[in-house]
Amino acid sequence: MKEILAKLLNHEELSREEMKNILVGITHSEYPNEQITALLTALQMRGVSVDELLGFRDGILETGVPVPLDCDRYIDVVGTGGDRKNTFNISTTSCFVIAGAGYKVAKHGNYAATSTSGASNVIAQHGVKFTDDLCQLNRCLDECGIVYLHAQLFAKAMKFVGPIRKALPFPTIFNLLGPLVNPSQPSCQLLGVANLDQMRLYHQVYQRLGIDYGIVNSIDGYDEISLTGDFKVTVGIGSTTVPAGATVPAVFTAGSSYERIFKPGDLGFAVAKPEELVAGATEAEAKEIFDSVLENRALPAQKNIVLANAAFGIQVLEKGEKSIEECIDIARQSIDSGAALRTFKKFVELNS
Repeated sequence: MKEILAKLLNHEELSREEMKNILVGITHSEYPNEQITALLTALQMRGVSVDELLGFRDGILETGVPVPLDCDRYIDVVGTGGDRKNTFNISTTSCFVIAGAGYKVAKHGNYAATSTSGASNVIAQHGVKFTDDLCQLNRCLDECGIVYLHAQLFAKAMKFVGPIRKALPFPTIFNLLGPLVNPSQPSCQLLGVANLDQMRLYHQVYQRLGIDYGIVNSIDGYDEISLTGDFKVTVGIGSTTVPAGATVPAVFTAGSSYERIFKPGDLGFAVAKPEELVAGATEAEAKEIFDSVLENRALPAQKNIVLANAAFGIQVLEKGEKSIEECIDIARQSIDSGAALRTFKKFVELNS
């Protein structure tokens, strides 16, 4: 570790293998907390490279509990968190809308860190019991199209750095890892990021991983499509290079990508007000909004925001072979027909 720290002080980047070995060493209690603190601080001051992020991802997956699901193609919809906007559970709600539309979803999540309600909070509010039982997880995916993976049951390495992360007054590389360590390793992901620097970083990471992905960012700082203003979308199918300034055709084929800034009106949505996105002050209030969307009685802005995020997830699953307008219609039908709600009720039944 002293050699590693000397490299960082010399502004050198660490290799993917070095970072994986460090993470494994942390789980074996090979380093004192002072050295781990110095490592995390140095990485944060310099900025994390793609290889460094991938190396820690490799280490977390290697030391964690794998979840081999009996399905070839499914998606995770997730945000990086930390935008401090306290929005309701947009990604989680979108996952049930996608599943209600007949697609497969493996949602990876945790309790809230900076907001009222994280994915695990709103799921637990409905009486769901989290599990790492593979048979139960596969049964749930088979019977209702969606499975929930509570992060604390799978990423065993995180407990070794928990006290250090809490003691540090700034985010670390571990804050970037949440979206990348889904233990089922999905081949599709829709990721919301809080700023464009994160969008560029994750774009390079996904290209290296070779998965189909969409990355979204609302220009006013939300880590999802908020419809409060312009938002940027980068979609990659088949891990191709995104051409700068490219525009999205009505339908694009596998092996192509696009990057574009949208206005809410481009998709037929009105501009939302920030207060319409807020989760409320309690977990019960956040649960009520989640329920209202699936029950099709939410505010128009709340429903539209879920439709927008779900639609881009569906477009990734469809390898871009459906236009975003078609994907919005699919998501809308999932809510309007009651399919999303029936999917959620079946999920609760199977996991309570």
